[in-house]
This record gives sequence, C-alpha cells and structure tokens, in this order.
Amino acid sequence: MAAGLSGAAMTGFVAKNPLLAAAARRRALPPLAGRALPFSPLTTARAPRHRGLGTVTCFVPQNTEHPAAAAAPGPVAPVPETALEEEARAAAARPVAQRKARKRSERRTYLVAAVMSSLGVTSMAVAALYYRFSWQMEGGAVPVSEMFGTFALSVGAAVGMEFWARWAHRALWHASLWHMHESHHRPREGPFELNDVFAIVNAVPAISLLAYGFFHRGLVPGLCFGAGLGITLFGMAYMFVHDGLVHRRFPVGPIANVPYFRRVAAAHKIHHMDKFEGVPYGLFLGPKELEEVGGLDELEKELARIGRTI
Repeated sequence: MAAGLSGAAMTGFVAKNPLLAAAARRRALPPLAGRALPFSPLTTARAPRHRGLGTVTCFVPQNTEHPAAAAAPGPVAPVPETALEEEARAAAARPVAQRKARKRSERRTYLVAAVMSSLGVTSMAVAALYYRFSWQMEGGAVPVSEMFGTFALSVGAAVGMEFWARWAHRALWHASLWHMHESHHRPREGPFELNDVFAIVNAVPAISLLAYGFFHRGLVPGLCFGAGLGITLFGMAYMFVHDGLVHRRFPVGPIANVPYFRRVAAAHKIHHMDKFEGVPYGLFLGPKELEEVGGLDELEKELARIGRTI
C-alpha cells in the first residue's frame, strides 16, 4: 500500500516536472546504434573524441576609433574656393587699393600746387627783376652798385636762410611751436599738413621785400629786392629737396640723382630718427652737422639703405 502510494506520488511528481518527464521519455527510448549522445545528461559513459583536421573560424576585431589612421595617405584634392572666400579676399585687398589711390591723389595734388607755385613765383621774380633794372636804366646810366648789391644780397639771403632755418628748427619748431611742427613728424593724412604754415610765414617777408624793392629806387630798395629774391630761391630749393626728394610728396625727377642731394636726404632722414638728439636741424648743411656730432657712419648706413630701395 505504501509502496504503491509512493510509486503513484513519484509518478505524479515526475509528471509535474517537465525536465524529469523529458528525461524519463528519453530513457525509455531504445539506444542508438552503438553511439551515445555526446551531451546527454543521462548518459554516464561518453564516446571517445577523436582529434583531427577541422575548420577554425577566427573573428579579428577592427579598430573602429580611428578608421582613417590605417589607410595610406593619398593626394589631397584641391578644394575650390567658394564665393565667400573670394569675397573675403576682395574685402581684404580693398583697403590697400584705396590707400594707394589716396596716396597717388595726394601726391598729384601737392605736385600741382608745387609746380604752379614754383612757376608763378619764378615768373614773377624774373619779370620783377627785368622791369626793375630796365626801369632804373631809362636815363642811360647803369646803377652798377645797386645791381651788384641786389645780386650779392640775393645769394647771401639764400645762404643765410639755411642758418635761420637751422636755428628756428631747433629753438622754435621743436620747442614752443612743436604743436604745429609735430604734424611733420607723424603720418600725414591728406596732401597738406599743419607744418606747411611755416612756408607761408617765410613767404610774407620775401613778398614784402620784393614789393618794396620793386617800387622804389636806390641802393636800399635794391638790397631789399635782393634779400626777397634770395629768400624766394631758398624756399623753392627747400620745397623740391625737402618735400619732394626726402618725403616724396611729389616726384622730383633728376634731382634724386644728384649725389650731394642724396646725402642731404639721408641726413634729414636721420633727423626724423632722433638718434643724435634731433641733429641735423638744418637741411642743405645737414651732412656737416652730422660730421660735427660724429654721425658720419650712420649717414653712410642710411645712404646704403636708400640706395637699396631705389
């Protein structure tokens, strides 16, 4: 009775457990033809495994972080410029072109002013000189002393203006009048600068002396006429050498090929460098001033530099 119950209970337990039920069914099947299942949990003896040649499949992981690193570098095709890059290039070149055009316009304007003033002053000076002496010689007598005094003082006034300009440059322009002369030591905006006022200031006594000497007779008026003529000649030479040759405000042509004028230009360049406390303050005798302060070596260096840029 107990055995039957236990058998019946066991049978019911196996029926409720699917794994045991499947094992029981497999055990009830007849064995295969002399060959056991290799992975059967109910098999106690395993068939011997024979080693031999077989096929092995290997999986090699690839480097997915830098796929382009393993590839050999090849020629890079040129990237065509886009319209935006062309516009940026044009925008960058536009200010340079405008600055060059402005400089050309400024040089043209100052050249016209320089030529017109030079031709006007020269023609008036020649005409005044001719009519003054022809007017004085109407009576037949030649005023030799007056003519000699006129020409002598014209040369003396031209030379004296160099020493006056040197003194005024040091004692006035770089001192109490620096607020005006400073425009000459800074980049110029436009064809003219505030420093040009000094040319007008020097023209006032020249015109006054010329007018007084032209409308009066005698030795003193002749000397005054010569002094005004010398100041005028110095002003014209100063304009062509200083403004034209040194600072290139207008082209000067063959004047740039004169060796002494090139030394004058180099000496004035050194004045703008402030290497010898502003020396030279004069223009035409600037190389002599540099020699007095021991600046000839610097003058030769500046001459060589100017020669390389020409």
